[in-house]
Amino acid sequence: MAFILQGKTILLGVAGSVAAHHAATLASHLAQAGAQVDVVMTHEATQFIGALTFETITHRPVVTDTLSLLPDSSIAHIAMAKRADVFVIAPATAPILAKLAHGFADDPISAAALATRAPLVIAPAIEPALWENATTRENVRQLCARGATLVEPGSGRNWLVDVDTIIDATRAVLGRQGDLAQRKIVITAGGTQEAIDPVRVIANLSSGRMGFALAEAARDRGAQVTLIAGVTHLRVPRGGIELLSAPTWAKMWDVVLREIQHADALIMSAAVTDFRPVKSAKQKIKPSADETFVLELVRNQDILGEVARASSRLVPSDPHPAVVVGFAAETEDVQKNARKKLESKNLDLIVAHPVAETALSETARSWWIPRHTSRAVELPVMAKEEFAGKILDFIAEQLRR
Repeated sequence: MAFILQGKTILLGVAGSVAAHHAATLASHLAQAGAQVDVVMTHEATQFIGALTFETITHRPVVTDTLSLLPDSSIAHIAMAKRADVFVIAPATAPILAKLAHGFADDPISAAALATRAPLVIAPAIEPALWENATTRENVRQLCARGATLVEPGSGRNWLVDVDTIIDATRAVLGRQGDLAQRKIVITAGGTQEAIDPVRVIANLSSGRMGFALAEAARDRGAQVTLIAGVTHLRVPRGGIELLSAPTWAKMWDVVLREIQHADALIMSAAVTDFRPVKSAKQKIKPSADETFVLELVRNQDILGEVARASSRLVPSDPHPAVVVGFAAETEDVQKNARKKLESKNLDLIVAHPVAETALSETARSWWIPRHTSRAVELPVMAKEEFAGKILDFIAEQLRR
């Protein structure tokens, strides 16, 4: 659930492109997320998809002419432009980019763009030769210099990037003035793996959903987000989120210790392997007649403990060191073991949960243990997206002190 979209008014401009039908999917996703979607279309766009499609999806009138009036006799595209929180143009074409760059207003999209104070998100669907043309590139440069957010074209037959990436960019723009604006938040997610041989690994069980939800929620509140991902099969969130890969303990160690240097907060939700093979075979280990196989392991150094210690001395003159949040996945004595981890690693907050219930789930049942509290607080079962918001509320409060 993209909470930042709830109650927002999004003006969607649809230009004449074979990709115009994807705008209907975009409108549907935005409406399902709780946004109010107004649609303006060029005449050329109506040749690819009818206005009735968008009216059915949004339950709102669609503007296809600059002379259209609303029931209260106000000029439709002007009224829509003034109430918009963000203006998303998807697909945008080369002619639309030219009009936007040079101030033409002879269709509903370009006219609305002149009338709105809302930020622009532009997702072109343009044939490669037209996209690479020097004039098009100059038009794009001018629009970006004025503050527009560009979502680069995709590949394939219609050249429009996927709808989720456009929504990510929209959420990032809406979140610019959030309570975590100008803050750098580093988040780890997923599990790490250690090679036994070229085809076998030791791994920790983790979907990465919690970390990805945290990254998106932090982005939606204006933070500069660095997402350090272990092994996960989730879609990578875009729009203001820097993704760094760390599939092994060693890589996670290096990247986390580097990125925390200038961070305001670290949320360590990754499931990092505690052990690795003393020696990783260069070739696949073949089965033998023996019924047993001995694998010698060595313990990995504790990333979270090292980070927590380092965070208190990053900037000696700064009275507010980085806020560090850890997770404890336990199979027994969940609260007791989590509190021990909180204290031994000098964390600001630890979130404890039973492994069997939440490792691969889309919901979370957890205990919340901030530093210097006498008891753990059990939280109700909730979606990981909602729980991410609560963790970020805690961080925002700590950073305000």
